[in-house]
Amino acid sequence: MRAAARNQATVAGAGPALPPLDYLLILAALALLGLGLVMVASASLHRIPDAPFHYIVRHLVALGLGLGGAVAVALLPMSFWERSGTTLYFIGLLLLGLVLLPGVGREANGAVRWIPLGPFNLQSSEFMKLFLVVYMAGYLVRRQQEVATSVWGFIKPMILLILAAVLLLLQPDFGTTAVLMATAMGMLFLGGVPLWQFGVLLALAVSALAGLVLVSPYRLQRITAFLDPWADVQNSGYQLAQALIAFGRGEWFGVGLGAGIQKQFYLPEAHTDFLMAVIGEELGLLGTVTVILLFGVIVWRAFRIGAGAESRSRFAAYVAQGFGLWIGLQAFINIGVNVGLLPTKGLTLPLMSYGGNSLIVACLVIGILVRIDYETRRSPAGEGKSWVRA
Repeated sequence: MRAAARNQATVAGAGPALPPLDYLLILAALALLGLGLVMVASASLHRIPDAPFHYIVRHLVALGLGLGGAVAVALLPMSFWERSGTTLYFIGLLLLGLVLLPGVGREANGAVRWIPLGPFNLQSSEFMKLFLVVYMAGYLVRRQQEVATSVWGFIKPMILLILAAVLLLLQPDFGTTAVLMATAMGMLFLGGVPLWQFGVLLALAVSALAGLVLVSPYRLQRITAFLDPWADVQNSGYQLAQALIAFGRGEWFGVGLGAGIQKQFYLPEAHTDFLMAVIGEELGLLGTVTVILLFGVIVWRAFRIGAGAESRSRFAAYVAQGFGLWIGLQAFINIGVNVGLLPTKGLTLPLMSYGGNSLIVACLVIGILVRIDYETRRSPAGEGKSWVRA
């Protein structure tokens, strides 16, 4: 019957029917990828005078790998991820450990986060985010009753999570640790952890993170600089002050694409962590709000895809919700840092910032979300759903 319907549509002149995909999600992701490419080019052309296209070429290569990876994972059934979740998580732990081995990990800016693989540097923490969501989704399906009724049910995955957090903090990578912890706790809450247990866990996590800030001078300095960047504008408050100046110069509609000044002489890491400040300066409030709305669309569609998958596969539902939490949290933290809402953290803006590993993994996330939605629509309960419906 479905084949007959497609033939009727073709005969009627409508052309071949589009596959049942969430095109709103795909369009939002492609819009962020395209805008990110343009802004990375704008923010990086001046950085290496003898090779102005260095960062653009590398970004394009990562973008090509990411889009190819997105197509590949969109063709993989979700049953593959469900079977492989635990194995992938332990592979992630192994990679986090390898980074710390002398002679293996590569150091940059005081942090050891990369494993050199020829011309490519593997940042294991980025892939760990993906593996964590897949593992947690599988655990919540296998141990749902235990998670909802037993303290031990939600302590067990936290032990593995703490192990990953320790390895990340040794790099050190405080920002990724915070994202991992928040994503895992959000998934546990969605998985049915009793509210009092979740509250205790949240209090312990906040206390631990606060303790890490208090015992580490450079982290404490970032907090004080965030509260008043103008108190030490030439040192600890320099990055945030320059980002705020960039947003101020942008006003409503920006100074024009490529015409920003902050990226050229003042704003460090303009093509990575502070790309949003470049957007604010060159595209103004309009560009900033557009980016925020596009991220809002992706998070909304991720949760809608999760809700639609509930009746067919709780694993797929948890994966979609976990991805929505992760992308939303990381985008919120990055934008919050740029506008002075949060302390400075070394986190990229998903789908946009320069950074091959971050870009590739974000594309994989979109591909998996597309696959979850596709399987839901192809199931008997989801057959015939329209992608324009909420």
